[in-house]
Amino acid sequence: MISSPLIYLLILAFIATGFSILEKKTSFKVFKFIPAVVMIYAFSMFLASMGVFEYNEEINNIYSLIKTNLLPAMLFLMLLQIDFSHFFKLGKSLLISYVLALFSLTIAFIIVSIGFDFNHEMASAFGALAGSWMGGTANMIAVGSALEVSQEAFGYALIVDSVNYTLWVMLLLFLVPFAHVFNHFTGSDANVAYLGEVGCACTMGDKRYWLLIFLGVLVSFISQFIAEYFVILNKTTTIVLLASLFGILGSLSKLKEVNGSSEVSTTMLYIIIALIGSKAVFDSFSDVGIYVLAGFVVLLIHALIMILGAKIFRLDLFSVAVASLSNIGGVASAPILAAAYNKSLVSVGVLMAIMGYLIGTFGGLVVGNILRGLVR
Repeated sequence: MISSPLIYLLILAFIATGFSILEKKTSFKVFKFIPAVVMIYAFSMFLASMGVFEYNEEINNIYSLIKTNLLPAMLFLMLLQIDFSHFFKLGKSLLISYVLALFSLTIAFIIVSIGFDFNHEMASAFGALAGSWMGGTANMIAVGSALEVSQEAFGYALIVDSVNYTLWVMLLLFLVPFAHVFNHFTGSDANVAYLGEVGCACTMGDKRYWLLIFLGVLVSFISQFIAEYFVILNKTTTIVLLASLFGILGSLSKLKEVNGSSEVSTTMLYIIIALIGSKAVFDSFSDVGIYVLAGFVVLLIHALIMILGAKIFRLDLFSVAVASLSNIGGVASAPILAAAYNKSLVSVGVLMAIMGYLIGTFGGLVVGNILRGLVR
């Protein structure tokens, strides 16, 4: 049993590094269905469930210290990548589709929470899931922390995120050859979505990791300092919102041009995921089925509303599908789907997915609090 906090961190760092390298440097097909972030969580959880870690005072303290300080730093660096000017050049069809995707997911989560009669824990977990399906895993962690989701419920939500998302990606890719059928049904002019030069969502300049790490830690300190005296809902929510605000402001400045924020924030994300997994000890998976089923119903309602909206606004399948996947799948999959239509449209998927970094945290918090308010 591991009782040293240093060895505890070393093992988690090894897990995060190992799966990250395997995903990037190998051609293992498993990573097409189960991303590294889920593998990191699952392996950390497995070690915890096997009793490898001794949760003494030192390990518990180092867990809280790292998670509390890395979370706002990660959010800040993640949001530096947002480019508002390019996003609003996407065109009417894509922008309508993006808003429609957000609206349909919000409605779907609310309907499912009522239909499945969520308790407080499940409502909080699906609030975290909403953060992921409107943004990404980092947003899921931020919302889950703010809503104080239990380790077990967060684990179930992560399973839903992985399983349902994988099947959703497969379905949307399967539909690509049938775009002309869908477009005929909605009466859309497919070329509308492709007008104009979108531009690149990437940053410029040398990679300055040292500067980004310093700024991330500084924002983390300032956010926590302000949260001691000014609280919105709870302290964690306040820290999350402040770090997000600083990230938005940073994206409007020259900091956006400092390359490397994606790599540093992803590294922080993997470490936080490993930490959370190391605390997730499951007695059983008896409740995971209802979570997965509820997740599929959310996607079904989302799909029906998207189809209805596409008919009303005469949207093409590319716009609808990429808008949906930029929310549910994020940066990892939206560009792939866009490229399946036309390789020149990859930047469209990137831009829409990166915008989710901003929307996911705020949207997840709104949805989560609505779901918890519906609990009887």
